[in-house]
Amino acid sequence: MSKCEQCIIKQFNSLKALTTDELMRISGCKTSMFIKKGEVIFEEGEMLNGVYCVKDGICKLSKLSANGKDQIVKMVVKGQLLGQRSLISDESSNLQAVALNDMEVCFIPKSEIINDLKNNSKFSFEVLKEMASDLKEADDVIVNMAQKSVRERLAEALIYIHDSFGTNPDGSLSVLLSREDFANIVGTATESAIRVLSQFKKEGLISTVGKQIKIEDIEALKRVE
Repeated sequence: MSKCEQCIIKQFNSLKALTTDELMRISGCKTSMFIKKGEVIFEEGEMLNGVYCVKDGICKLSKLSANGKDQIVKMVVKGQLLGQRSLISDESSNLQAVALNDMEVCFIPKSEIINDLKNNSKFSFEVLKEMASDLKEADDVIVNMAQKSVRERLAEALIYIHDSFGTNPDGSLSVLLSREDFANIVGTATESAIRVLSQFKKEGLISTVGKQIKIEDIEALKRVE
């Protein structure tokens, strides 16, 4: 088990504001967990007893709508924290977290995080900054849903995945998503997402092999309207 004070992952989230003594204390009570692709980390409506620090892998955060359709709100990657908002508000989670590939996470108990929030102002400020960033992202999603076409939203989703997570040696996107996942990211029907992806393929913007997608012309994809 790696020690928190020696872990480079903390530099990518609010834990970097903790002192060495605080990190050593957390290291003594955290739990390392390995999560398989497709496994649920926590459910919507679940009371969380701590936060998860993503050491490796990617997960999706989604919310079930009234019509029973999942809306993917965010993808959380290596270095980010899961569950801090619900922890601070002392409310049940309003999102579900599911692993998109095999993951390694560290679970930090609620009592430790709350204690540090109360006693370390730098840590509290870093947590607030991360929550403010999440709110900004949520604002952008709302505007995109209202003002942009499905073609624009899907093109932006492909570019975001390409820029954020990179590609495999063959040039295909490193994150393998189902067509339903793409539909849930942009807020449309699966059939619409499939149709638009087929259009992109015919226009030479992307190519596909099975579920794998490769961006062939990213500049043209940026100009999609």
